[in-house]
Amino acid sequence: MSHRDIVNKLLNEHGQTYAQEAGISLKDTPAPLFHLLVLANLLSTRISANIAVATAHELVASGFTTPEKMRDATWQQRVDALGRGGYRRYDERTSTMLGDGATLLLDHYGGDLRRLRDHSESPKDMLKRLQEFPGIGPTGAAIFAREVQAVWPEMAPFFDKKALDGARKLGLPENSTDLAALVPDKQLPHLASALVRVALDRSKK
Repeated sequence: MSHRDIVNKLLNEHGQTYAQEAGISLKDTPAPLFHLLVLANLLSTRISANIAVATAHELVASGFTTPEKMRDATWQQRVDALGRGGYRRYDERTSTMLGDGATLLLDHYGGDLRRLRDHSESPKDMLKRLQEFPGIGPTGAAIFAREVQAVWPEMAPFFDKKALDGARKLGLPENSTDLAALVPDKQLPHLASALVRVALDRSKK
């Protein structure tokens, strides 16, 4: 089976991005970019992706749709929403981080992550700036970059270590340039998410 055949099969089976799974219709506008940042924070913790995705859904359903609304909610309101999403093990610490992160986004970038992009000198600088947000370390920044490359082409192609681990399991190229050549640009985040799912699947040795 050729590399393209493997990728086509993979996308058919696991081609949904984590943002799509969380109900985020990703666009280069402030609200969905903020939702993606929240999702990246939730996915960074040692908790199942399914719970993180469900919790991202719940935060939006609870009205925390903008940095202002996230910041202005009480700590307990955020804790309760996290709990309803199933994010109970880390709910108190995460509530604090989400509130502090929303405040930082408003204070530094006027609530608009596109300003972070515009102030960055390179993709590497963008990743560094993302890690200024509480709860967003290298893993969270990589999650954000994997997904945002669909609307921030300057970040593409981006396949982090976890995605490259998935590529290795499937016998695919283990570098971003060669992987990107296997799909149209608009499918890069789909392929990256699918490869991450392969890496996380312990049944695929």
